[in-house]
Amino acid sequence: MSRRFRHHVNPLSEQYLAFTPNPPTIVGTALEVELGCAEGEFLFRRAMQKPGHQVVGVEIRRDLVARINSMAGDLPPDQIVQGIFANLNIHVPVLFARETVDRFFINFPDPWFKKQHHKRRVLTPELLGQLCDALKPDGELFFQSDIFDLALDALAVFEEFGTGRIRNVLGPWSFMGENPYGVPTRRELHVTEKGGPIWRMLYTPLS
Repeated sequence: MSRRFRHHVNPLSEQYLAFTPNPPTIVGTALEVELGCAEGEFLFRRAMQKPGHQVVGVEIRRDLVARINSMAGDLPPDQIVQGIFANLNIHVPVLFARETVDRFFINFPDPWFKKQHHKRRVLTPELLGQLCDALKPDGELFFQSDIFDLALDALAVFEEFGTGRIRNVLGPWSFMGENPYGVPTRRELHVTEKGGPIWRMLYTPLS
């Protein structure tokens, strides 16, 4: 029988606010980070596409992190994948020092549809500031979702709280049509096969 994992975890509950994770040791030629990596299928596809890059997934569900790291142990030496058990709401500055990350991915985060749960959404002004601190000067910050309300909310955070720090590569308040990396997530493949829309954004630091 396959093991079942929790689909949603409240990142603001006490049990996820009372621990300190260990930061990754940077060993790759570039450091790429997926925030909320779930089962990690994107991590492994990206590592195969970019040998030598260190691809790190940050996830709040400990069992998923353990499975990712177990699978990563069987990879070739040039495919560097690591899962980290951490809470994105508070731990990004602990995990990543200033100007150390080449690329952040936020792929199809939990929508938390109910208005009273919007505070649990991943992208907040505080998190955006921390991501900007951690990005290298030539780094990238990529977001995608098939939920328009969530994507629009994220776009507003980027545009209103990223002023003076990041720029939208397609111009202010613009969505990107295609995935520029060519490595789809499981959700991305499912939505595309059904003919559904996906809203994407790509930002880079201002020099």
